Amino acid sequence: MSVRATARITAVRDARGATVLPVLESDGPLALRRTRAVPPGAARVTVVGAMSAPLGGDRLAVQARAGQGTRLTVDAVAATVALPGPGPEPAAARYAITLKAEEDAELNWLPEQLISAHGSELHMTTMIELAPTARLVLREEQILGRHGETTGTLLSRLTVHRAGRPLLDQQLAYGPGAPGGWDGPAVLGGHRAVGQLLVVEPAFGDGGPETRLLGATAVLTRLAGPAALVTVLASDARELRSVLDRAREELEAAVRG
Repeated sequence: MSVRATARITAVRDARGATVLPVLESDGPLALRRTRAVPPGAARVTVVGAMSAPLGGDRLAVQARAGQGTRLTVDAVAATVALPGPGPEPAAARYAITLKAEEDAELNWLPEQLISAHGSELHMTTMIELAPTARLVLREEQILGRHGETTGTLLSRLTVHRAGRPLLDQQLAYGPGAPGGWDGPAVLGGHRAVGQLLVVEPAFGDGGPETRLLGATAVLTRLAGPAALVTVLASDARELRSVLDRAREELEAAVRG
């Protein structure tokens, strides 16, 4: 039997200016826990997987809102593994993430890796709405197949609007059923790990980091807005995280001046 579950997070400021969580609703395999945040006054929520998910046919969703002036980080304790469902022809699993950051809010979306296991099919959507003065750090990491196996089917779409205008809209597709060439030299080139880091920072103004290569399989792209997108291919999860972490440190240093 497939699972339908939605977890909700709402962050607001209290009378002292600290970020509090009046809404922290777990559901099904999506268990949310408030964990220690840095700096003090911010809030951090960690997703703890309560069971194996998503399986074929599951419908999972996470909704997070960072209210005006809040500082919210959402992370996870372990990777998410997309697995095939029961039956000879299981339905695709769907995972929908909806994020909103209001004026002067800071939202850090930092889940662990998403692993596309052989035989699975996952359609994942991330929709983000940002106020003009909101800040965002988003990290996505996708591992195509567990050790010694080929990948499942993974369709992933990321859509970001800032001040009501499109900032980024991209779709990635890997595995059986994806458009031809996804595993060729023009796309993955034999790599099994792909990830990206999106930083939206009003302090960039009309400037921001210039587009440039960060390595043989990593690039920083300046977007048409106060934002930068880092895209990375790597041979494994450890290498991927290392490159993304270095890029994040570099972008944070640019903000500090």
